[in-house]
Amino acid sequence: MIMRIPNSKFLMPNFFLALSLVSSAADARVVRLRIERRETVLNGRPFGAAGSYEKLIGRVDFGLDPDAPANAAIVDLKLAPRNARGEVESSADFYLLKPVDPRRGNGRLFYEVGNRGGKAMLVTFQKASASFDPATEAEFGDGALMRQGFTLLWMGWQWDVPVRPGTMRMEIPIATENGRRITGLVRGNFILSERAPTASVADRNHQAYPVLDPTSTENVMTVRDDPTAKGQVIPHTRWRFVDGGTVALDGGFEPGRIYDVVYRSADPRIVGCGLAGTRDLVSFLKYESSGENPAPGLRAAIGWGVSQSGRFLRHFLYQGFNQDEQGRSVFDGVFDQVGGAGRGSFNHRFGQASRDALQFFNILFPVDLFPFTDGPETDPETGIADSLLGRAARSGTAPKVFHLLTNSEYFNRAGSLV
Repeated sequence: MIMRIPNSKFLMPNFFLALSLVSSAADARVVRLRIERRETVLNGRPFGAAGSYEKLIGRVDFGLDPDAPANAAIVDLKLAPRNARGEVESSADFYLLKPVDPRRGNGRLFYEVGNRGGKAMLVTFQKASASFDPATEAEFGDGALMRQGFTLLWMGWQWDVPVRPGTMRMEIPIATENGRRITGLVRGNFILSERAPTASVADRNHQAYPVLDPTSTENVMTVRDDPTAKGQVIPHTRWRFVDGGTVALDGGFEPGRIYDVVYRSADPRIVGCGLAGTRDLVSFLKYESSGENPAPGLRAAIGWGVSQSGRFLRHFLYQGFNQDEQGRSVFDGVFDQVGGAGRGSFNHRFGQASRDALQFFNILFPVDLFPFTDGPETDPETGIADSLLGRAARSGTAPKVFHLLTNSEYFNRAGSLV
């Protein structure tokens, strides 16, 4: 389903009513949930029939079998180090809000794919003040989701988000080739609003893949004024790396110009672990029946993402991650808000998950990728037929999907292709 509206702040409460419930039982490849903080919300104030809520904050450990069919799509997973069980390990921050008495909940998990490590669910659906760790009445807002009994979940899925308190992140392994470091070319792209002597090659203050040899002539910087123009090479004598991910230019970088830096780096992270971790944690909470599940009784799960994280959900669905390792559906509903027609660098070697593709910025990154539609379409250039939900449909795990587009998605995010 596609909704086209002029205001990106429009909310869709009926979306939640449109979802059917699914129940089953088993486990997922969550090795351990480490609860580091457990607190009652607002001193036990009740949220309607759902009663009091509590917050659980901690880390979740994953173990991925590189030979499992469900993990075959994860780029470079077979090049990751393995533990004694032959599994690839990763871990992530998680943040859970749930009724103290799970029997008073509505049996639905609402999961936000955080945009660049943030939390926007309570701001968007409960009119709350922004917070990485809500504690006050203002930071819980009107409690709309909680009064309905939803269990609310966040999990870190990026390794490279900016380092600041409260940001959700994931620790992801590095791929190697028979124990040797893997190297490859990485692109940095930036446009500054004012003149500056230095700039980061990473996107939006993220952590950069560091340059392997800052003096190598293989590293190239170009500048252009039109996004489709060929970049003019800036001589090596005029620019340099001042640390692993920051460059300097004699005379400074000019505002409004498009700069690219292509350089050789090493040690690619297996960024597809973010897709697998999302699958496995949601599946664990939805299906695990043992006492290890802190939120028992869930019968359905809803995934929501905005812009970058909406594209993450589109990528998640396209690559078949809505089917867990036991063949069960993960999300029963997906709300892709202003993701446009894109996916992203969520499962690539040297992938930079923060990169989007706007009219002038980040246009050379793999974002607006065929296929664009939920149902089958044919690429006129290659003749290949495919669809966003093709894998999920074939496995019987396709969720109900809402795509919400605004005028910005038509100008900037190839929205007309959806």
